[in-house]
Order: sequence, then C-alpha cells, then structure tokens
Amino acid sequence: MNSRLKNARIAGLLYLFFIIFSILADRFAVFVQSTTLQVIEKIQLNTELFTIGLVSNILSGVFFLLTAWALYRLLKEVNANYALLFLLLNLTGVAIQCLSVVFLFAGQELLSGTTALGLFDSKQIDFLSVFFIKFHQNGFLIAQIFYGLWLLPLGYLVIKSKFLPKVLGILLIVDFAAISLWFFQYFIFPQLSIVTDICLIISLIAEFGLTFWLLFKGVKKEYRKVVEG
Repeated sequence: MNSRLKNARIAGLLYLFFIIFSILADRFAVFVQSTTLQVIEKIQLNTELFTIGLVSNILSGVFFLLTAWALYRLLKEVNANYALLFLLLNLTGVAIQCLSVVFLFAGQELLSGTTALGLFDSKQIDFLSVFFIKFHQNGFLIAQIFYGLWLLPLGYLVIKSKFLPKVLGILLIVDFAAISLWFFQYFIFPQLSIVTDICLIISLIAEFGLTFWLLFKGVKKEYRKVVEG
C-alpha cells in the first residue's frame, strides 16, 4: 500500500475511533447540552458508568488529535502552512477539552463523598459541585471555537487536494458554519434547540462522510502514487 493511501486509511480509522468514543462519552457522561442538574443526576445514579463516560471523553480527544496528525501527513503536500494551521487549532481544542474534563472529575469526586466527607457540609458540596460542572461546560464550549475553526483550512485543503472529493471539503466548511451558528445560538437564543439539532445533523454528515471515505476509499485511484510522509 502506498504512503498516501496508507495515511488516508489511518486517518479514517482514527476518526472512526474518535466518533465511537465521543458517542460513549455522550451516552455515559455529558456534553454541554445537558443541564447541571442532569449531570449531577447522572453522577449520583451510576458513578461507574459516568466514569466510563469521562474516560471516553478523554480518549475521544486523544484520537481526535491523532486524526489531525494523520490528516496533516496526508494534506501537507497540498499546503504545509494550512495543514500545520489546522493541526494547531485541533491541538488547542483538544487541550481545552481534556482540561475541562478535570473539573468534571472534581465534581464527581465531591458528589461521591470519597474526598469531601468531613471537610464540607452538604450545601458547600453542592455549591462546589455545580461550580466545577459549570467550569467543565464552559471549557467544552470554548473548545468548540477551535473545533469549528480547524474545519476551514481542512476543508480548503480537501478541495484543493484533487485526490479527495471536493464535496467533502465543501461539507467540512459548511460544518464550520454550523458549529459557529450553534455556538452563538447557545448564548443568544438558547430556547431555539432546533438550531442545535440541525447543526448536529450537518456535523454528522460531514464527519461520517470524511471518515468512511478515508477508511474505505482512501484517495482517488488515479492519485494513489507513493509520496513521502
């Protein structure tokens, strides 16, 4: 298998792992769409499953960064500067996401009573738990800025690459617009949840489309030549 095709398949496989762990994190832990009370309820109902969700959240960040690295190796021949840009934007988002999970771990520890017992009264524990959970949600929101921005140079390079379908690049740029719209809607018009649903559908189409193309097709047949990576 030549290096270009190999890099594409690796990127697709890593992207698939990212999606799987993101789904597990959403299923067992929490993303920003959940309210603070929903988070507290999840923690108290089943701490073990919530912990699995937290670990999955971190692993999703790791695989997302590895995906960006594989895409960098694949697309740097198109434009090394833009490839480095989307890699750095992705790295920043992943760093913020993983840091925010630390605060969620802290909230879990407080609610479980394993570390807070005897140090704080119940009201203080509730206050600190809400504080840490809110910190996590804010961190997750900030990470979305970078997760949206990285799609712009990525989409541009996919369009310019010739060895990947242009429609995938267009979908990635539309995904950037959808994430940006969702970000501002969350703060300005939080009651319009329909916007979040539409943006999520767009993101799923773009990400699944890129993932499965890379995994099963790799690159167009006429461009499957050996390149240095």
